[in-house]
Amino acid sequence: MAYDEHQQQSKSIAGRFAVLTLSDTRTPETDTSGQTIRRLLTDAGHTVGFYTILPDDPAARFAAELERCLADPEIDAIITDGGTGIYRRDLAVPEVEKIIDLPLPGFGELFRMLSYEQIGSGAIASRAVGGVARRKLVFALPGSTKAVELAMTKLILPEIRHLLGELRKK
Repeated sequence: MAYDEHQQQSKSIAGRFAVLTLSDTRTPETDTSGQTIRRLLTDAGHTVGFYTILPDDPAARFAAELERCLADPEIDAIITDGGTGIYRRDLAVPEVEKIIDLPLPGFGELFRMLSYEQIGSGAIASRAVGGVARRKLVFALPGSTKAVELAMTKLILPEIRHLLGELRKK
């Protein structure tokens, strides 16, 4: 089947998402990145069933939330924001990589390419990553609201229905 046929067949698919923000300073009121993710998902017809803000440290709490979301049958995909840089407390990427069964390297590669077009060479510091863990999609995005909007509008939302459709096949 051709790619555009896959896209057409998956138009009616809606996903159920968990959004996890990693930040030591943000609150639900000031978490503009988390707000952006949730708004873009719901505007596109998806559901956000779980949202939380976790501190960048310790890794154990983030890992536990990832595991809880993976075990929840009401969640199809997990999107995290924050914790993808090179600071020693940026723990999202190593924790997400531990749970991924099937990496989607194109996600990170394309995100950095698009990011380079926006911010230049600073894009090399992004470790944004995506993949499949236990038949659920997982994306770890930077904490910047502009970066979140870029990843969501240019990569995740245009492809999410197709990806969910593929994962739902028996």
